[in-house]
Amino acid sequence: MDKNILSALKYINVAEVDRATWISVGMALKEEGYPCSIWDDWSQRDPRYHPGECEKKWEGFNGTTTPVKGGTIVQLAKERGWMPCAEGAMAWDDTIEYDGNDGFNGFAPPDAWNPVQDLIDYLSLLFDVDDRVGYVTGDVWKDSEGKWLPSKGVYDRTAGELIASLKKHANDIGATVGDWKPEVGGWIRFNPLDGEGVKNENVTKFKYALVESDTLPIAEQDVLFRKLELPIAALVHSGGKSLHAIVRVDAINYEEYRKRVEFLYDFMEQQGVPIDKQNRNPSRLSRMPGLTRNGNRQYLAATNIGRKSWTDWMDFVEGATDELPPLESLAKYKDNPPKLPEEIIKGILRRGHKMIISGSSKAGKSFLLMELCVAIAEGAKWLGFPCRKGRVLYVNLEIDPASCIIRFLKIYEALGLPMNDSENIIVWNLRGYAVPLDQLVPKLIRRVRDQHLDAIVIDPIYKVITGDENNASEMGQFCNQFDKICTETGCSAIYCHHHSKGAQGNKRAMDRASGSGVFARDPDAQLDMIQLELTDDIKNNLRDGHATAWRLESSLREFENIEPVNFWFEYPIHRLDTHGNLGEMPAQGTLEAGRMKNSHAKTAEACAEEFRNAYQALNMDGNVTVSDMMGYLNVSDKTVYARLKKLDGEFILKKSRILRNDGASKDFE
Repeated sequence: MDKNILSALKYINVAEVDRATWISVGMALKEEGYPCSIWDDWSQRDPRYHPGECEKKWEGFNGTTTPVKGGTIVQLAKERGWMPCAEGAMAWDDTIEYDGNDGFNGFAPPDAWNPVQDLIDYLSLLFDVDDRVGYVTGDVWKDSEGKWLPSKGVYDRTAGELIASLKKHANDIGATVGDWKPEVGGWIRFNPLDGEGVKNENVTKFKYALVESDTLPIAEQDVLFRKLELPIAALVHSGGKSLHAIVRVDAINYEEYRKRVEFLYDFMEQQGVPIDKQNRNPSRLSRMPGLTRNGNRQYLAATNIGRKSWTDWMDFVEGATDELPPLESLAKYKDNPPKLPEEIIKGILRRGHKMIISGSSKAGKSFLLMELCVAIAEGAKWLGFPCRKGRVLYVNLEIDPASCIIRFLKIYEALGLPMNDSENIIVWNLRGYAVPLDQLVPKLIRRVRDQHLDAIVIDPIYKVITGDENNASEMGQFCNQFDKICTETGCSAIYCHHHSKGAQGNKRAMDRASGSGVFARDPDAQLDMIQLELTDDIKNNLRDGHATAWRLESSLREFENIEPVNFWFEYPIHRLDTHGNLGEMPAQGTLEAGRMKNSHAKTAEACAEEFRNAYQALNMDGNVTVSDMMGYLNVSDKTVYARLKKLDGEFILKKSRILRNDGASKDFE
């Protein structure tokens, strides 16, 4: 920014320019990087000035192919006789860098300054006519360092008396407030007093607080005060290096005043504005407008800017501190669309998204989550889905810590994977330390901040659930904690939940999880495990007699739903149904599964009769083998053996031949 521009601007009488020139000045100031307040302050010298008009016009100055630049202001000033400073003058196109020491503050009092009117306006704005006002002019003293300091001054005159005297002595402000030392200036207290003293206990109304930030350039102070929409009743140029903002706090007593001022100062510092906290007292002195100080004017720079009250400003603060992302125009992405987060689980889950696995208590959900941790750590497949290699945190809330570690080791062994990248799995054992999720999340975020994780698995969530799981509002708040994990850490949040009571087969996958539908609708990916009803033939051919069969279905937000995946749970891992035996098996709880179970019960005797008939048909030469029976009945050898046992000795097996038991032998081979 070139100080010549503002020096030139002072030379232009806004009351003498036409509207087109006025707009050109505003456009030039914006093009050169100045705040709207500069244009607004200059415009206020014009009788045609309308509050708020500058800001509305300013928003419309969005740049053109031929922008109006600062040279326009310089030329307008030159036409009116202004000359740039000859000493050290620079060419218009020279580069100017602000070094923080040029003494320029970007502010100047109006050309036609009326100091008496400044003080009248100040008193009328801040005080009622009966309020007693404290001020200091000539009552000053010099400390050991040679600095002039104010004493008590005057504190028993009312605002009405002062205003009447000022109007009577319209050309001599000193006739009302007394003479002051030219090098010192004067002060005024912005809250009314009781007329008995100048301490905090003498303050009768706690309406205003002083905000001062003298370590910043004055132009920047003004920009920040306006940007933060402080409810400023009066903005006074101190005649030195700061603006004194008299801010409405509207407190009913000292205690509330203290709390509000503390909040105000803390908020300013959080926004990067250094504050002089010595000004926190309600009896504090501020610079009196209408006086001079070392040849500089203490003047009223603006009134009634920002929000209209403390309550109104608190609405702004809530918006400024709500930590919500900014509004964005779609146009900015037209030629540069954002990059999607990488996929943690191919076709199912992206980094930073949420996933829930729902299933019944016998599904081995914890084992499945541990298998997922291993797949992510090693960059392997999980239920056939490739996983991106990364680091994962497993939050164990339920299992004994030693048992948890043993499970991971067994899973590695059962999967046949070497533990090459097992350091990518971090375990946080919290059994016995579980707290509600809203209390756990801040601790979790703090712990993982420097861990460079890709996913966080929380198992199980019933240990940390808050509220009634059937209450949509409460569960919405609960699920928001997973959003917070994702947002604060950039990780995917993965967790599991149990099915509701009763048959699940006839429900959609997304409706099987217990509690409110929020559980299914909140995550970006829901995977549901449902147990399958098996035929006797499949049951009799199980490699693991304790294995259970399952089907995985999905409800995905980012991808197309997956084709249902069938697999076995063979402790401690889940194995894909690579032979396709489970493809036609119905889910438990469906009508098909019910018919299958009923069919088993009704045909037990029919199966026995079928076996006898088959034997009779095959026994042409007294030589019926297991293979013959398998082919005739179209069943497996294990089914043949199972039926032989159910016939309770009616037939015997001898050297792979099936014989009718006539009592001669009970030996089975």
